[in-house]
Amino acid sequence: MSGNMAVNATGMNKPVVTRFAPSPTGFLHIGGARTALFNWLFARHHGGKFLVRIEDTDRARSTEEAVAAIFDGLDWLGLGGDEPPVFQFERTPRHAEVANAMLGGGHAYKCYATPEELAALREEQRAAKKPMRYDGRWRDRAPEEAPEGAPFVIRLKAPREGETVIEDAVQGRVVVQNAELDDMILLRSDGTPTYMLAVVVDDHDMGVTHVIRGDDHLNNAFRQLCILRAMEWEEPIYAHIPLIHGSDGAKLSKRHGALGVDAYRDEMGMLPEAVLNYLLRLGWGHGDEEFIPVARAIELFDIAGVGRSPSRFDIKKLENLNGHYLREADDVRLAALVAPRVEARLGKALPDTGLALLGEAMASLKPRAKTLNEIAEGAEFLFKNCPLDFDEKASALLDDSARALLAKTADALSIAPNWTVEAIEDAIRRVAEDAGLALGKVAQPLRAALTGRTVSPGIFDVLFLLGKEESLERLTAVGTHG
Repeated sequence: MSGNMAVNATGMNKPVVTRFAPSPTGFLHIGGARTALFNWLFARHHGGKFLVRIEDTDRARSTEEAVAAIFDGLDWLGLGGDEPPVFQFERTPRHAEVANAMLGGGHAYKCYATPEELAALREEQRAAKKPMRYDGRWRDRAPEEAPEGAPFVIRLKAPREGETVIEDAVQGRVVVQNAELDDMILLRSDGTPTYMLAVVVDDHDMGVTHVIRGDDHLNNAFRQLCILRAMEWEEPIYAHIPLIHGSDGAKLSKRHGALGVDAYRDEMGMLPEAVLNYLLRLGWGHGDEEFIPVARAIELFDIAGVGRSPSRFDIKKLENLNGHYLREADDVRLAALVAPRVEARLGKALPDTGLALLGEAMASLKPRAKTLNEIAEGAEFLFKNCPLDFDEKASALLDDSARALLAKTADALSIAPNWTVEAIEDAIRRVAEDAGLALGKVAQPLRAALTGRTVSPGIFDVLFLLGKEESLERLTAVGTHG
């Protein structure tokens, strides 16, 4: 349903608000990027808001570098929030306020169990092969039994009878027996909130209507609902999306390749629109459509299209998509992206004319490339110094007969009336005809002599882009250094 309202599970109309809430303990994970995308698209589709929250309550593991990496990745993908980001740690007083409100309302209690007591309890449960959970020993004790001045935590008084049901927008109806829920800690003895409490309070205060996240959080939803119901807050619609798996079906990990969004950009040479398109189709689809740009994705996306099965990450499919978007991309933009990669390969800065030359060369360089790295590799020949370094295959092509043929080619090119692709092609075809050879028999040694490789853009384009002077210099150098 388009427009700025979506009907929620209670049948009420209200503006859609989604959120992406990563923990800043490392890079923006590729799975997190997909979660952000689904939240962003859902909000855009319904004319709502997409918010970003940094869940930095784990002070030991949260770093400024990780925060910067997350924002960098979101910016690259175009998935910035519609309001300034919320930092969870800054909201600690508000979280404590809610925990104390629950305490005052009889929905939570003070627990004075010592770490030693809890360790002994876990050991007993482990030995008895029972589920390890807090046994509620302070749940119903009178306040006057509390040891004077002793530290305490505030625990949720979870329901023990009946069941809790979630009508999940992806997983369907999911039921948990309340006997399985534990009296989890809401506020630690030092007054800091737990993740479970902070998430619920922040979602409520930010007006989040739809919690779209990985299905590894599904169990958390049941525990978080206890807080929502204790506070008599409106419940969001939950949509727990399956995780991304590797090509072997196992949960995506480092052994499957790059996990951080930055690696797809920096190391692998992907375009953001290709990564977005690929992530969109990991677990969501629309008929047979493969190439779905962002505007089309906003038009089409809804949670109903998300499947329940884990998706398998296939780098080849991503590369094919990236090749499609490279061919569609603006040449000036591509030149700017490719230039630093060429410089890194050559170990030197490009000349002042380098960007313009790269832009001119894109029409020849990008049709067969699948990554920016492949374009950079293909463009390297444009900026090499004479004499070239030849790879093994190119050297093998440059025997004595080939050098003699190249000398004739140089002569023909030197008298070409003008330096156009058509004039170049005409000159080389005449050399081939005079020698009684197929065009390829001239083109291959010519390619080797001009680029040092056996793979390049079309040979006429290579000559045109190098220019007459540089082309003849390289051909002459092959004869001189033979």
